[in-house]
Amino acid sequence: MKLACLCGGATVEIARAPEFVFECNCTLCRKSGARWGFFAPEELAVTGETRRYSRQDKAEPSAELHFCPTCGATTHFRLTASAVARFGDVRAGVNMALADEADLAGIELRYPDGANWTGEGEFAFVRPPRVLGS
Repeated sequence: MKLACLCGGATVEIARAPEFVFECNCTLCRKSGARWGFFAPEELAVTGETRRYSRQDKAEPSAELHFCPTCGATTHFRLTASAVARFGDVRAGVNMALADEADLAGIELRYPDGANWTGEGEFAFVRPPRVLGS
């Protein structure tokens, strides 16, 4: 599956669909317009130029967002250096909002309460999941 930003200048290619998609309500996810599918970093093939942003409201942010410098669309995230030092380079996210929902049919969309998550333990959820494309 090849996903592209609005102008087509930045693309992310993944070989498989995500197991589920998160639509988180934290400030970073909400304001970046992202719906995250999670992958191992080596599963992503990124082409084109992206710029990076790490949130400034956390002492040690764990995600570095990548976005197209031309159209501004968020394409993916990688863990920050401090997060990789703590956990290893174990996770990357792709903005599945760049995909047509029909291409994600049958995948569960989950709504984690990232706005109230402490960073420890499992997420609580703000509402029940729904299945995309149904």
